Amino acid sequence: MSTKLTQSYAILNFYKNLHPQFVLPPDVAVMNPFEDAEALKLAEAFYHKFYNDSQPRVLIFGINPGRFGGGVTGVPFTDPIRLKEVCGIDNDLAKKAELSSIFVYEVVKAYGGPETFYKDFLITALSPLGYTKGGVNLNYYDDKELLKNSEPFVIECIREQLATMAVYDTCFCLGEGTNYKIFSKLNDKHGFFKKITPLPHPRWVMQYRRKRIDEFVQVYVERLRSR
Repeated sequence: MSTKLTQSYAILNFYKNLHPQFVLPPDVAVMNPFEDAEALKLAEAFYHKFYNDSQPRVLIFGINPGRFGGGVTGVPFTDPIRLKEVCGIDNDLAKKAELSSIFVYEVVKAYGGPETFYKDFLITALSPLGYTKGGVNLNYYDDKELLKNSEPFVIECIREQLATMAVYDTCFCLGEGTNYKIFSKLNDKHGFFKKITPLPHPRWVMQYRRKRIDEFVQVYVERLRSR
């Protein structure tokens, strides 16, 4: 761990310079919210508000942005509703709720609110750009060709974040299944982190364990606090 650039500058510089060069499978498209002027403007407002310092954070790796959360706001797991009502950043986007965002912000609330949570953590993703197939969200690992072709990009993105941002040598992974398996394999090979702690994926909780949200929020808070 060492002092790097101001966090907001480093984060935004990272996102603004994402230019994947790998070959996409047929009918698969890259979703890059930072090519959209409105999403970039909102992301700038968010990161300058919560990350305008040089304090190190613990990284939390999701899968990749979805169309109704980070895909439109430029902020991982943050839909337009949460961006305005919880983070205090007004926007003219359609106020459509995103399941994962609802859960993540229950965790943020339980942890102490956005100022406290984002002072300690930075949410990113194994693939910081999203993918769609036929207009529907596609995880980077759902297509074997995409998984194989995008691996150098994923590795490059992890290295870039470690090189330019002040972060710790332990991190969290959203998803205890495929995302964690792939991340662990890459980490074993490249030695990015000393420890990766998996967490149940927010969408999985909301789709299959919704009646137990409070229980899973506590699981998150306990694991995050024991980092």
